[in-house]
Amino acid sequence: MRKPSTPRLRDRVQHRVRHFALRVDTATPPGRDRAVDALRAVAVLGVVLGHWLVTALVAEGGGLHTDSPLQRLPQLAPVSWLFQTLAVFFLVGGHVATRGYAIARAGGTPYRTWLTARLSRLSRPVAALLVLWTIVTAALLLSGTDFTTVRTLAKLALSPLWFLLVFAALTAATPLVARLNPLWPLAVVLHVDLLRFGFGAPPGVGWVNLAAGWLVPYSLGAAWTRGELDRPRAGWVLLIGGTAATAGLVAWAGYPASMVGVPGASVSNLDPPTLAAVTFGLAQCGLALLLRERLRRAMRRPLAWAAVAVVNLSAMTIFLWHQTALMATTATGLLLGRLPGLHTPPDHPGWVAARLLWLPAFALVLGLCRAAFHGYERGRPRSRSRVVRTRPASGRATSTGARHV
Repeated sequence: MRKPSTPRLRDRVQHRVRHFALRVDTATPPGRDRAVDALRAVAVLGVVLGHWLVTALVAEGGGLHTDSPLQRLPQLAPVSWLFQTLAVFFLVGGHVATRGYAIARAGGTPYRTWLTARLSRLSRPVAALLVLWTIVTAALLLSGTDFTTVRTLAKLALSPLWFLLVFAALTAATPLVARLNPLWPLAVVLHVDLLRFGFGAPPGVGWVNLAAGWLVPYSLGAAWTRGELDRPRAGWVLLIGGTAATAGLVAWAGYPASMVGVPGASVSNLDPPTLAAVTFGLAQCGLALLLRERLRRAMRRPLAWAAVAVVNLSAMTIFLWHQTALMATTATGLLLGRLPGLHTPPDHPGWVAARLLWLPAFALVLGLCRAAFHGYERGRPRSRSRVVRTRPASGRATSTGARHV
């Protein structure tokens, strides 16, 4: 008698994935705005992919130095328009923080308790990154690695921390931002750029925009919480107005076309943020607001929602460790020689094609980083998830643990 054939591996994997997705979908509280999580996931993944595509570590003279295809191939500037998604992250952050603070106040939770809880979610991941890279840096220096190479690697690994410092400061200011009109910080950015580029003020003046520039989308998130951005008209005004303003600033005011920093450029739109970067962010926020309903419908599909939920639960790990994943892949690849798209100068379109082929390897190493550090970064295991409900032994679902981060 012929034995029944066993299910193919692909069928078993698909069955498990569908089963997991259904569990996540069922365990999610009905009132959760899944579009918020989807926007956060898009913002985080956009930053990661952008860095992986425009950051090159070139192996020359026995060391590594950073380079960028945007410097050697200026026609690739539109790539930065797709993957510079920090404004959307600050939009979502402002919305979640102001809404969470309002709920905390209504429940009698003191500001200090609320702030401590939110900032602790940032401090644990940062501690893990700092400890590891302190050890790595010391080991590299003791082994005789070129100091310039060590500095390049450490600077790249720790570069995400500037974002967290700004985000933490804005989070602490949430009670003040809750009623702030976004036009006020936008006016600050405008005047700072006028002083820098119109009246020859010292370059240090521009660092005022590090706070003011990102306060614009953050305060837009507060306006979202207040219900001022619910109508599609608000999204269209931001999208069209932000796009027109950015195009005008690039075409007639001399702002760079790239929305990320380019090595060797005299002006960076991001370091510190310029008016062009802020108006570009307004356009992105407008598009995000217009896509909310479509995202809510898309997130009704269990597979799509499960993927977004996983990214959100790992958002800090992904953001902090994605540069480390790139460098680990680059360093390991040196054992095989000088590989195209990984160690070669990004000076021709073939480099871009080769770099695209390396993205799965970066993602694999990032997955290993997540497995190694995600549990530690979340602290002690909790009985309630921050994205979905858990089911106690009795089988009843609770929603008290569901909250946006």
